[in-house]
Amino acid sequence: MVSRVRVWLNRTYAENVFFMDQLRRNPGDRAVEIHATHGDPDSPVLAAADTAELEPEGLSPAAYVEYALAQCERRGIDVFVPRLHQAAIVAHRAEFAAVGTALLAPPPEAVAVFHDKVIAYEAVQAIGVPVPPWWRVRSADELVAVVDELEARGYRACFKPASGAGGVGFRVITRAPFSLTQLSGFPSPYVPLGLVLDALRGADEPVDWLVMPRLEQPEVSVDCLTGTDNRIRLAVGRTKNGRRRGFTLHERWLEPARRIAEGFGLHHLSNIQFRMLDGRPVLMDVNTRPAGGLHQLSLCGVNAPWAAVRLALGEDPGEMAPPFLGQDYTVVSGPRPLLPVTLPQQRADLPAPALGAVPAPAASVEARTATGTPA
Repeated sequence: MVSRVRVWLNRTYAENVFFMDQLRRNPGDRAVEIHATHGDPDSPVLAAADTAELEPEGLSPAAYVEYALAQCERRGIDVFVPRLHQAAIVAHRAEFAAVGTALLAPPPEAVAVFHDKVIAYEAVQAIGVPVPPWWRVRSADELVAVVDELEARGYRACFKPASGAGGVGFRVITRAPFSLTQLSGFPSPYVPLGLVLDALRGADEPVDWLVMPRLEQPEVSVDCLTGTDNRIRLAVGRTKNGRRRGFTLHERWLEPARRIAEGFGLHHLSNIQFRMLDGRPVLMDVNTRPAGGLHQLSLCGVNAPWAAVRLALGEDPGEMAPPFLGQDYTVVSGPRPLLPVTLPQQRADLPAPALGAVPAPAASVEARTATGTPA
């Protein structure tokens, strides 16, 4: 009899409730139990898991590793999918293996390269992958010089933190003064240069920004599954152009993504994003974790989360290709029904939870449909 697989997702995105759904609906019908932890008691991933706990706040990366090791040992975790403190966790892979837990994450060297976007751009450029021109900026004077240069080349300047994920901190610079235009309609990423300079000059410490041209659509996000032998098992592009979403297997996107994933050993699941500049694809970002939209590959008949778990367990799924490409689609939000239970959520056939349970999330939360938007 094949034993059940116990998977832990730590402080992950709300839309990864669909990642969890796909693990349970695996093609082999293997029993999967999911443990989830988060800092927000209303995160839908807590209510969607079989067991759940609130994470302690304020832990240093080293202390979080100790917490994670204790969780894995106490909960009997077979596969850990770390998002929070990924870099610190993967540096202790052998210690997790010693308690019987496989990490679904790349090795520390690969995580380190892509933690800093400047280091990442330099590294991928060295292996022949096109990147946009970029400047690292830490002061108002540096920002003015870069914006002037980009605009002289005919580009619109934008900036984002040199390290970070999920588009947090991304802004597009405009020369237009602040006016009612910025106060009408929905908030936009456009910020007047004068306001940015005032904020920089009044700040107590320097920023660390990457400044580059605003890249054009389409945006193509290539989801990759890579073995520990540095060989790609699966690569599928998800396209975004305004509201329209779709899929692609065109080599103009997949070839550079394979080169990055295999060249830097991005083991297990990674997401490599491209946009257009001057009529050609250039690298936008590399995520050393599963993308929030990974579940959308189910529209192509692919269960990437389960294939990744199998790979982490040493059960190589072999080279995979989608049996078909799903039709174009859009994303919409909707309610996700949840069981009215208390946390830690506990299945009847599992051991009683530890003390320190947290309140239950509401009986229904806004998450997303199978092709929806994040909660």
